[in-house]
Amino acid sequence: MIKGVNSAPKQPIKQVSVSPSSTFLIKTQTEKPEKNKAKGNKSSKVTHAAMQDASINTPNTKSHITVLLDEAVDALAIKPSGTYVDGTFGRGGHSKKILGQLGVQGRLIAFDKDLAAVAAGESINDLRFTMVHSHFAGMQKALASLDVLKVDGILLDLGISSPQIDEPSRGFSFRFDAPLDMRMDQSCGQTAAEYLATVTEQNLAEVIKNYGEERFAKQIARAIITERNDGRTITTTGQLTSVVAGAITRFEPGQNPATRTFQALRIFVNKELEELSLTMPQCLALLAPKGRLAVISFHSLEDRMVKQFIRHQENTDNLPANFPVRAADLPQPKLISIGRAVKPSIEEVKHNVRSRSAVLRVAERTLVA
Repeated sequence: MIKGVNSAPKQPIKQVSVSPSSTFLIKTQTEKPEKNKAKGNKSSKVTHAAMQDASINTPNTKSHITVLLDEAVDALAIKPSGTYVDGTFGRGGHSKKILGQLGVQGRLIAFDKDLAAVAAGESINDLRFTMVHSHFAGMQKALASLDVLKVDGILLDLGISSPQIDEPSRGFSFRFDAPLDMRMDQSCGQTAAEYLATVTEQNLAEVIKNYGEERFAKQIARAIITERNDGRTITTTGQLTSVVAGAITRFEPGQNPATRTFQALRIFVNKELEELSLTMPQCLALLAPKGRLAVISFHSLEDRMVKQFIRHQENTDNLPANFPVRAADLPQPKLISIGRAVKPSIEEVKHNVRSRSAVLRVAERTLVA
């Protein structure tokens, strides 16, 4: 998930409190889009940036290569007058493509919990566009505050973005020696360093094993806790990388020994899998009939959750085998899969090696309530 935008005069920000634990920052302007009665999408009290050009540029386009750009947006089957959600704005690559296909009556609401991504979204001058500072698990409440009850498509581009990886101060990469932060939303929450300062060896081993799928999880956890007990609290990415490398005797060729540990801590600190599990049912509730859900995953844990959710909504018949029931009375699916899982082409991977693990899954909402 790698997206890019250019700077422009910032618009005022309106803060909307949805719950004690969820605060949404929504970009505003005085002019309002037209009412969309079909989607329960009234002119919102929270207004949007003036519509100009759907193009979004960036001064650092080489570092922001959107993964599966055409495939993901094509999967949404954009209706010019439709309402769409980009659940992971990043640097705006997918949003740019969606806006380019929307008509004057169309609407796009983008979410991101990363403050740098939100700042990038503020630069978009387009009446049809709304930028929301929130994790996508707060999607339904935030959309309700905008009087949006149903949407025609939702795009989720999961995982971490290149700007996050490439900025040393974020603490996501073992390529730099920097503070061990790893928070996608640096305005709140516990850093990875703070977590390592208090976690027990058993809990740490479980996190590294379950979220990093690391077979040496126990050895790594023991080494980290030993380092802490010896008075050498791990506070930087360089320290963590060194400790993990010393604890592992065998690792995959061409892969840094700390790769899986960094993944595990990032997923845990940001509650990525928990948020995804909360978001998928919201997507189902928000999609209008024939609305599309497109999800790009980058590792097996999240892809498995997406695949199983779609499959469960597609195969709702839980009756015992040979149970006597009329076909008309069988439970009907709420989602249907659209095509097979899509992976980046050889050409895309050649130009953007970070796209190699991406998997796109697409589903369509049925008429079943």
